[in-house]
Amino acid sequence: MIGSLMYLTTSRPDIMFADSPFELVAYTDSDYARATQDRKSQFLGNKLISWQCKKQTVVATSTTEAEYVAAASCCGQVLWIQNQLLDYGYNFMHTVINIDNNSTICIIENPVQHSKTKHIEIRHHFIRDCNAKKLIQMVKIHTDHNVADLLTKGFDAGRFQYLVSSIGMLNP
Repeated sequence: MIGSLMYLTTSRPDIMFADSPFELVAYTDSDYARATQDRKSQFLGNKLISWQCKKQTVVATSTTEAEYVAAASCCGQVLWIQNQLLDYGYNFMHTVINIDNNSTICIIENPVQHSKTKHIEIRHHFIRDCNAKKLIQMVKIHTDHNVADLLTKGFDAGRFQYLVSSIGMLNP
């Protein structure tokens, strides 16, 4: 029974979100100073459908580079989800990816090779093409509103409750 319910909730958004409009939104963050981890979360409507936290496989030399690599990884996940939803007739091109780093957004939106980015592995630069093709849209959010931190960092009770309520979870 659990397997059937999991199948329905992951592969049938038309049933899971019946009578309610929804959108695909992603959040990404990286923690350069404390650990080399990147986090990404994808929401369909206000429902968390994908979340990942892992160590980056590259050594970043700056916060911007760490955020850029994390954003590229998030973009790959968003593209996969977009293609899955296309099979069910849902077009979520131009998906918003929320990020709390202005410099990363500038590098993504300006495809000129910068001296500060020439050492970044070429495999991460596909995010620029995705942005140019309007498959994604990078949006700056304040660090306090980045829900990608929710499942990876320790917070005081007030901050934790704020993030929990911002993803639509109710407090018992």
